[in-house]
Amino acid sequence: MPETPAEKAAAPVGPTTASQNPAEPTTAPTTWVLTLACEDRPGIVHAVSGAVVAARGNITESQQFASPDTGRFFMRLQIASDTGRDALEGALAPVIERFGLEASLDAAGRPRRTLILASKAAHCVSDLLFHQRSGHLPIEVPLVMANHDTLRDLVEFHGVPFHSLPVADPEQKEAFESAVLEAVDAHDIELVVLARYMQILSPELCEALAGRCINIHHSFLPGFKGANPYRQAHERGVKLIGSTAHFVTSDLDEGPIIEQNVTRVEHSHSVAQLREIGQDQECLALRRAVTWFAQSRVLLDGMRTVIFR
Repeated sequence: MPETPAEKAAAPVGPTTASQNPAEPTTAPTTWVLTLACEDRPGIVHAVSGAVVAARGNITESQQFASPDTGRFFMRLQIASDTGRDALEGALAPVIERFGLEASLDAAGRPRRTLILASKAAHCVSDLLFHQRSGHLPIEVPLVMANHDTLRDLVEFHGVPFHSLPVADPEQKEAFESAVLEAVDAHDIELVVLARYMQILSPELCEALAGRCINIHHSFLPGFKGANPYRQAHERGVKLIGSTAHFVTSDLDEGPIIEQNVTRVEHSHSVAQLREIGQDQECLALRRAVTWFAQSRVLLDGMRTVIFR
């Protein structure tokens, strides 16, 4: 089966059978993003840098982190090279084998194909589609799916197809999740975003989307569970409200955190004002998380994330 465009652009780095002569330039320099993770040990940076130089690459950005908790090493490089992907992969292959690297090479700036799931709330969906349409968010949205028809006009205004299915009972929920997986395959989806999708995903769907599904919620959890958290916050007279963007796991709202925002509020704020302030924070946290994921700046370290901003 032929590779999809996303697979060709973002395939893991490994041995290649194509020409590995780094002295053969191609056309104008291309900027690549290389991410890697492995057990921390001496010589990794030296070996990777040497391989990049051997492939006529110029490192224009470099970030690294060694986790004292897990003993893992993480690195993100941006590389300008006029020798093409094959030369880079060929030069990196021995280093990958030597250090047991989990490595991925992707074209810098390539939009990630993203499926958005929604319910009735419009703020996060509107924010993502607006910034994508404006060219400020490096994603490509071929479809928005929802369990209500409320947002159809908004989504179609942005020129994005919209598909809704009710989720009122277990059979309908199973059908919706099956449709999600079908859409992921049919549209070559790399990221699924729960933009205030108010349904709990099944463990099976969480597993199928592990490491590529991001959720957003108010930061009141677990202090203000259940419906209408902003009213609960108002009744308790909170002084800070915010939001959390995290990866989805089968443990509800316990996935690795990508971004969090907080802002001060006053006793004079009404429930409606708290909701408005909170929704702004949700949009900002979710947009940042999606942006960093699309730019290969988010790496998983167990239940934590390493964010190379």
